[in-house]
Amino acid sequence: MTSALVLLLVTVGLCALFHGVFVLARRIDNYGIVDIAWSYAFGVLAIAYAFALSGAWQRRALLTAMVVIWSLRLGTHLYRRVMSHHPVEDGRYQRLRMDWADGFEGRMARFFQMQALSVVVLGVPFFVASLNPAPDLHVFEWVGAALWLLAISGESLADHQLSAFKRDPSNRGRVCDRGLWRWSRHPNYFFEWLVWVAFFVFALASPWGGIAVISPAVILYLLLRVTGIPLTEEQSVRSKGEAYRRYQRTTSMFLPLPPRPDAG
Repeated sequence: MTSALVLLLVTVGLCALFHGVFVLARRIDNYGIVDIAWSYAFGVLAIAYAFALSGAWQRRALLTAMVVIWSLRLGTHLYRRVMSHHPVEDGRYQRLRMDWADGFEGRMARFFQMQALSVVVLGVPFFVASLNPAPDLHVFEWVGAALWLLAISGESLADHQLSAFKRDPSNRGRVCDRGLWRWSRHPNYFFEWLVWVAFFVFALASPWGGIAVISPAVILYLLLRVTGIPLTEEQSVRSKGEAYRRYQRTTSMFLPLPPRPDAG
């Protein structure tokens, strides 16, 4: 099977999968489940490449393990979060319901298909590395694996700290500014982006690996400008008001940095 055919088949398969997720989301009236599907889809994609492409097995095995572990951790975390609030939908999708009120279902169906295509595009590092026939792992791959370990550990810690904060009834209505959240308003997003940087570094050891820069670049754009930080911050300001505005003045938005004095 040629690499082009593999790419075509996984694209068609993911589009079909996300259409099924859209049908389920419409039935349960909660479109936030697309985030769960998006996270798990990368593990499926990596496994498909590992079996269908012809690169050295050591590389395919290591990369697949990295992607599947990250995918399962993130997808399961999101599943617990989304289902714990169901049938109340994530605020970002409530906002889309208002913004897309005219022709909402059709626009949301296209949005789900865009999520499927984004998995293929963001999966470029997996595709490139899984084609690499070199038998020995390159220094870039070891560095990428080490960076991945740091990133997934940081993301897991940030998610754990936020969940623990929210479980305490005395923190209701307050802003989480403890642990990693004292250094960044979105440490989970920062370490999520760092995961993609790690995949890019891993891919640099392979021919055409430089094109994998598209993954961390797109993720960074989405987090900073589209569905990540902007919508999350809008929701936080609406729900927490001046407390969150004060947090914005004292705490770095993305990169973990020492807290600043409140100049407000």
